[in-house]
Amino acid sequence: MKDKIIKWGFIGCGTVTKYKSGPAFQKVENSEVVAVMSRDKANAKLYAQEHGIKKWYNDALSLINDPDVNAIYIATPPSSHATYAVMALKAGKPVYIEKPMAVTYEECCRINRVSQEMGVPCFVAYYRRYLPYFKKVKELVENGEIGTVINVQVRFAQPPRDLDYNRENLPWRVQPDISGGGYFYDLAPHQIDLLEEMFGCILDAKGFKNNLGKLYEAEDTISACFRFESGLIGSGSWCFVAHESAKEDRIEIIGNKGQICFSVFSFEPIALHTEAGRQEFRITNPEHVQQPLIQSVVDHLLGQSICTCDGYSATTVNWVMDRILGKL
Repeated sequence: MKDKIIKWGFIGCGTVTKYKSGPAFQKVENSEVVAVMSRDKANAKLYAQEHGIKKWYNDALSLINDPDVNAIYIATPPSSHATYAVMALKAGKPVYIEKPMAVTYEECCRINRVSQEMGVPCFVAYYRRYLPYFKKVKELVENGEIGTVINVQVRFAQPPRDLDYNRENLPWRVQPDISGGGYFYDLAPHQIDLLEEMFGCILDAKGFKNNLGKLYEAEDTISACFRFESGLIGSGSWCFVAHESAKEDRIEIIGNKGQICFSVFSFEPIALHTEAGRQEFRITNPEHVQQPLIQSVVDHLLGQSICTCDGYSATTVNWVMDRILGKL
């Protein structure tokens, strides 16, 4: 793809493409969106018209086979990620997949096998590791601001959402056959990917899960422990039926000379605790949060740099989640 424009076709044009990613594909240098697809043709047409995109489809294969499309963005619920990714890769077109990469570790491995066989790259949208906020956290760790890291703790709690009470029309994120495993499978991947980016691959993970709210089929309360390749150990707790007063979004990196506290979704100021006291860092992220990663993907496809946010690193995240949930 050297010396070309990356011409994207979107499979799926829901909320995430309207705000987090879609505009970024148009703003990134050497990138253009030329076609979109939704099973609802009227929705695809409306999206295309609103965003100045020339073509729209209601069939994924037609979009993949469009000669004007040379790369595919898969922005559908996870249950269809593997199917669409394999279709695109076999057509010789690189893919950029929304997280999580798929609904199981095995499906991630299947995508990687096809990617390797076809010699066509696969990327996954773990965009947070490219944001200034999280790059600052990593910088503080690597600069030794808290000494040697000896423990990592993840704590996340949120109350049920209004839609969680609608048993007739539950969100796809709490339907395990579509999402892979409830809100844990939707939110925890970002946390796990960030930790693996900072501390290396997690080699072992164990967990306990329960459904305490009984609002839907998926687990709503999870506790876990995990061990990185370096020997560093960590733990995590997630609750999606907590009281409003217990709401929490926090990761603590504990060192022998201090501690770093930060959030993953609310972007609270990063707090550095050392013997010198408490220091805060307020970091501004770009308007379209996927833009730095999308630029890296485009540069990779044009042969200008290497993007490491690929299918292999994303697969380890699914492995960790499946271990925690007892799926492996």
